[in-house]
Amino acid sequence: MPINDGITLSSHDANHMSTPKSLIAVDACDVTPRTKPSNYPEPFATRMNGREKRQLGDLFGLTNFGVNLTRLAPNSVSALRHSHTKQDEFIYILEGHPTLRTNEGETQLAPGMCAGFKAGSGNAHHLVNNTAEVVVYLEVGDRTPGDQGIYPDNDIQAELKDGKWHFTHKDGTPY
Repeated sequence: MPINDGITLSSHDANHMSTPKSLIAVDACDVTPRTKPSNYPEPFATRMNGREKRQLGDLFGLTNFGVNLTRLAPNSVSALRHSHTKQDEFIYILEGHPTLRTNEGETQLAPGMCAGFKAGSGNAHHLVNNTAEVVVYLEVGDRTPGDQGIYPDNDIQAELKDGKWHFTHKDGTPY
């Protein structure tokens, strides 16, 4: 991975840099996956088994939006079905054939297809990999403070405070 002074870093070095300002480019597949598979509390976190995220935006110190290279093993899901009050989201399928579940129903996706979810639309969504092949996609979302995650199928809600998601039951009691 080249940086401004022409030095090439290993993926290990690039993932452990404290000041990413000099990083120009990396091979996204060499970025170490996030160590914590999910930010959800239990019993929801284990539902994310089979999902692997590589936080590409964080590596470059991006603060206004996030970019993840996400891999879904067969029979896994991208997230709990959700919508955001303030965050726009965008996905672009690189490999595999996931099913996109939204308020409108199910849509089969393929490499090269993309979908976007406007903040405040209430259109709850997630990807499901019902195939025997791996699904790989890019996900992009902004980091607007005060964003809330709404989960119509589960007793959970989320709020983005100080750059971190805080989860409670729908009645407001913490997990």
